[in-house]
Amino acid sequence: MSYSEELARNILEYQWHSLSAKEVTQILASDLENGLTTNEAARRREQFGVNQLSPRTSKSPYQLFLQQFNQPLLYILLLAGIITLFLQDWLDAVVIFAVVLINAIVGYLQESKAENALAALAASITTQVTAIRQGQEQTLSSEELVPGELVKLNTGDKVGADLRLILVNNLQTDESSLTGESVPVNKATATMDGATPLAERHNMAYAGTVVISGQGAGLVVAIAEATETGRISQLVERGTSLKTPLTRKLEKFSWRLLYIILGLAAFTFAIGWGQGQSGLPMFQAAVALAVSGIPEELPPLVTITLAIGVSRMAARHAIIRNLPTVETLGSATVICSDKTGTLTENQMTVREIYTVGKIYDVEGTGYTPTGKILCQNQPTNLMSAPILDACLRNGLLCNDSYLEEEDGQLTVAGDPTEGALIIVAHKAGFQHETLAEAMPRLDAIPFESQFQYMATLHEELSNNHKIAPRKIIYIKGAVEAIISRCDSQLVGTETEASLDKGHIHQIAEKMGHQGLRVIAFAQKLVAAEQETLERADIEGGLVFVGLQGMIDPPRPKAIAAVANCLAAGIQVKMITGDHATTACAIARMMHLNGSGHIKAFTGKELKLMSDRELANAVIEGLVFARVAPEQKLRLVEALQSQGEIVAMTGDGVNDAPALKQADIGIAMGKAGTEVAKESADMILTDDNFASIEAAVEEGRTVYHNLQKAIAFVLPVNGGEALTILASVLLGTALPILPLQILWINMVSSSALSIPLAFDHQTTDVMEQSPRDPKQPLLSGSILRRILLISLFNWAITFGIFEWMVNATANVILARTMAVQVLVAAEIFYLLTISQLLPSIWIRLRHREQSVEQAIAYPSAIGIACVVILQILFSQWSILNTLFETMPLNFTQGSICIIVGLPVGVLGSLFRRFDPL
Repeated sequence: MSYSEELARNILEYQWHSLSAKEVTQILASDLENGLTTNEAARRREQFGVNQLSPRTSKSPYQLFLQQFNQPLLYILLLAGIITLFLQDWLDAVVIFAVVLINAIVGYLQESKAENALAALAASITTQVTAIRQGQEQTLSSEELVPGELVKLNTGDKVGADLRLILVNNLQTDESSLTGESVPVNKATATMDGATPLAERHNMAYAGTVVISGQGAGLVVAIAEATETGRISQLVERGTSLKTPLTRKLEKFSWRLLYIILGLAAFTFAIGWGQGQSGLPMFQAAVALAVSGIPEELPPLVTITLAIGVSRMAARHAIIRNLPTVETLGSATVICSDKTGTLTENQMTVREIYTVGKIYDVEGTGYTPTGKILCQNQPTNLMSAPILDACLRNGLLCNDSYLEEEDGQLTVAGDPTEGALIIVAHKAGFQHETLAEAMPRLDAIPFESQFQYMATLHEELSNNHKIAPRKIIYIKGAVEAIISRCDSQLVGTETEASLDKGHIHQIAEKMGHQGLRVIAFAQKLVAAEQETLERADIEGGLVFVGLQGMIDPPRPKAIAAVANCLAAGIQVKMITGDHATTACAIARMMHLNGSGHIKAFTGKELKLMSDRELANAVIEGLVFARVAPEQKLRLVEALQSQGEIVAMTGDGVNDAPALKQADIGIAMGKAGTEVAKESADMILTDDNFASIEAAVEEGRTVYHNLQKAIAFVLPVNGGEALTILASVLLGTALPILPLQILWINMVSSSALSIPLAFDHQTTDVMEQSPRDPKQPLLSGSILRRILLISLFNWAITFGIFEWMVNATANVILARTMAVQVLVAAEIFYLLTISQLLPSIWIRLRHREQSVEQAIAYPSAIGIACVVILQILFSQWSILNTLFETMPLNFTQGSICIIVGLPVGVLGSLFRRFDPL
């Protein structure tokens, strides 16, 4: 049986978490003490292969470069170039082929980044491991592991394959990259139900996850593609590399333009041939019309506009990996966001404390020890709150974590829950080191999942030598585990009273419904001579001290960003591996549905849904909790099937398939895995949802600037094409030669249109609804502009040519003036479509430099460059020879400027009554 067939059989036949350690050992023919023999391991490696994910084969650079020529508009240029070669018009042919080559190079550079998601997945599980072979410990590469291998785990180890755990000792793993669980997972060995979700299979350790604390051992049950990480790699391959709305529209527009241009070129040739004109001039006319109709400057213009958007987004903490993503962000209709670290701070924070008869609110968020502890909105003094003092002291001392400074900010080394307890104690004025010196730890019982508590024994030293030191046990853990061992509660410094356990459970449940993770605290005085701590010491007789409720709080900027997205008509949905109660609490704090009800679905519910039911659920639901990787992918696909443009955030291995499938995959730069980053289109350098909202704003601005650029460029091509067509129909000489058309398109139009990419966003850009993905690239307003401006351009270009031919009989002079008139019209039209004139008006009114005016400088520079180039075009002898032009005198140049002015007037009327 082949490797893949064997893996398929195992996956279908066995649910390893539902089998006992003995059953797993028998199935895998292994040994719980000695592991496999060296020979057996070699045989299984031969049978099962290497424990490594195979990256997908990518296109070669040569193939990628050739692919750039597979564009409709380039087909026409290539055909035109071949015809000019056939006609032995060498200069025109060289220029046309140079234009094609430049476009291909730009496209190649844009797409040359290889897709390395699967390679990153392979790297994420490759590590050094400790295996038992023939009863001896051996350090191996994880690539050498085979099914049935006995592997030991220690603190700091990266798990090299999927393991069924057979031995644990306070074992905790960080599975956030795989499941989205925001806190370390306590591991156990007990058999679990077969339907247990991935995030709750506590008797399994998965490839790519990390051991936070403790030790353990397990049998390898899956390697390579059969691991949970491997299954994700297959989902990444399944994910479709979707075309963006812009690329779809440009492709559709290009094909339509291709048919129109070919039709007009054929029509031009046929008309001329029918009029009895010779073949050579008609070929030249057809080539001229084809060249004039193609907006050669459009592909590089789109690339430059998107690149400027990339630069602006980078300044707002969003790094774009694929250029079209810039525009796609502007059309996003749904943002599916992870919770931990994106919407939230990724820093557990105590928000509420309960002691007998009192509830305290805690100010501040994250690991910054600032904020007050309030009771009924009044600051609390620990001198008058001895029970609160005891509760905070307990949380600080019964604690194995500590704070450390990294890049000027405090971080927690250890469990985030314990970090929150340290921070809240610091807010009350405690210092960890000082208190630890005053109450040194003598012994401890570490946390174990089967007992659900941690306990420490301390000696309370006194400055008064007449008072003997006393010993005290501090214990913290799950509410049920602590309350069941308590006989009384602390009501004063040394005063105890009877405990109403039912009331404490009600308080804990109320805190839990708010999404808080609740930790209970108790203490017990022991004999002064006690030096060690045993479990028997804390099985009863404890004194309940209080509860602390904590949560990973939402980022304030993210709350504002969500409000802006909702105002912009963008839905925000939370897809998380965390519990539904916690996720819904965060969603309410974020106001994901304004002040309305939060509809939530769990992974278990999604698993039972048909495709039709899921389609309804993704529309109704705002929170999707405890979801598996394939469910995230399915949710994205369901939203896309409803016509939504989906932006998906993520940071873990488990997010990679959905990031790949989404229209815009967004990975976290700080907390994100390499797998997530390689699968994403955009990376947030600050891991903040607010940066997504800023990127959407920039994306909308980019699209608006692209529309302006298209509305500027196409009327030039339209005017040129109509001029050629009119000359053929009327049987006159060509008013503009093919090479002159390329000069206008690639030099003048490019220099004037590129500055439009720098225009700033309008103030109401985030108050508009998302664009309909089905909306055509050329809106009604743009089409009206293109039609009327094209007609004006044709009228003045053809008109000036005919006038000068009739007046002077000098065709070269007439063509030179025709080109100059068209470029002058372009300049006047640019003034009506760019931000240059409004910015100058603002400066004149306010006598100060504004943001708008600063951004409008590129338009002024573009106009200045074109004026200089056009002077050289007509006045420099080298260009006269190259482009068949001649110098103009002052009067002729002035005529060109005056004749081009009406186009500016028409553009102003459009700006006033029919804006883009």
